[in-house]
Amino acid sequence: MAESNQTRLKRQLAENYDTLVKHLTGQLGSSEFAYEVLHETFVRLDRVPDATLVEKPADYVFRTAINVAKNLRKARTYRVPASEIDALLEVTDNRPSPAQIAEERSDFEAFERALRELPERPHHVLRMMSLEGKTAEETAEALGVSVRTVSSDYQHALQHCAKSIDRRISPRLGGPRRRT
Repeated sequence: MAESNQTRLKRQLAENYDTLVKHLTGQLGSSEFAYEVLHETFVRLDRVPDATLVEKPADYVFRTAINVAKNLRKARTYRVPASEIDALLEVTDNRPSPAQIAEERSDFEAFERALRELPERPHHVLRMMSLEGKTAEETAEALGVSVRTVSSDYQHALQHCAKSIDRRISPRLGGPRRRT
């Protein structure tokens, strides 16, 4: 009874294992990679059908090992490193928590109450400058008052609203920003 291809090729690999490791290490540049390649080669030799004509088993095993090495290198270039996968999985959720939503609603309701408590002119000044983006000059002209009065009313309104929601106003140079 003739010996099967799998048996012949595996015996060839086992008998010449050290020589194969040496040659593959030289060609692949790493003994660890050479050992990995030979392990995969051993597994692949199980799939060689007996119908395949193998005239030179040593050459066949070496050529199979080289092909396995090429396939492993190609597979590694397609793989995403574990560190990148971990980074992708750690995407932060920027949505506010239920507690933050409740706090912001409470602040908004307090702000609305503070707006209603303001006298009429400071209320209009705050609305025109902060919400409509008008300048102090445009607001003063629309309300028929001086720019200094608008500036004073604006500061009063901001301080009142900030106090009602327990916030501090950061002083800025140049007054309110113009919206474009």
